[in-house]
Amino acid sequence: MTNFASAAAASVLSAREAQDQVRQESLAIAQGLKRQDAGLIDSLILRYQHRLLRYLLYLTSNREQAEDLFQEVWMRVLVRGGQFNGKARFDTWLFTIARNLVIDLRRKRTMSSLDEMFEASGDDDRASGIEIAADSPSPFEQFASLEDKDRLAVALLELEPLHREVLVLRFHEELSLEEIANVTRAPLSTVKSRLYRGLASMKPRLAEAMQPGRPVNESYPAGA
Repeated sequence: MTNFASAAAASVLSAREAQDQVRQESLAIAQGLKRQDAGLIDSLILRYQHRLLRYLLYLTSNREQAEDLFQEVWMRVLVRGGQFNGKARFDTWLFTIARNLVIDLRRKRTMSSLDEMFEASGDDDRASGIEIAADSPSPFEQFASLEDKDRLAVALLELEPLHREVLVLRFHEELSLEEIANVTRAPLSTVKSRLYRGLASMKPRLAEAMQPGRPVNESYPAGA
């Protein structure tokens, strides 16, 4: 077996082992939630609190609302934890709860959901002919090692809500496209379209944000 073949086989084996580990962890979490294990809940909050709050901040663009929803999400986890069966990753289920609560809040306050807001913008999710090169670094990768993450956050907040959501789930939370489809309850083709449109919209906004002397909007807490 060549060195290349050996490395490829080792990579496949490593990926399978990682998948098995995630699957076992998800099942263990499911069992703990069914028992209403208080220690497990505490550990999950510590592990996911920053990711969850960041996701809610990007969805609501409002810290007070995000913090209120943050508390409500964990109440739902505590009360409905028995519904988590461990077949999917826990974070996918957690973000689904968070998104549903945001939609409920918007319906109560404005009679519109995230999807209705998107439809009202006059845009759609049909294939637009936008192509993103597979080997082309995303804006998130380009700014990962720079002190410009606050500018990246500002550029994200200027996007259409559903485009922003997909970008956050894909690049911040590192969910697969299939997992994003499960969270958003959208077809995979729609998720891909929103991702491409979001990336295309980010580039000119980041170019403008990086102009010398342009002040950074500090309304979004970069450390959240």
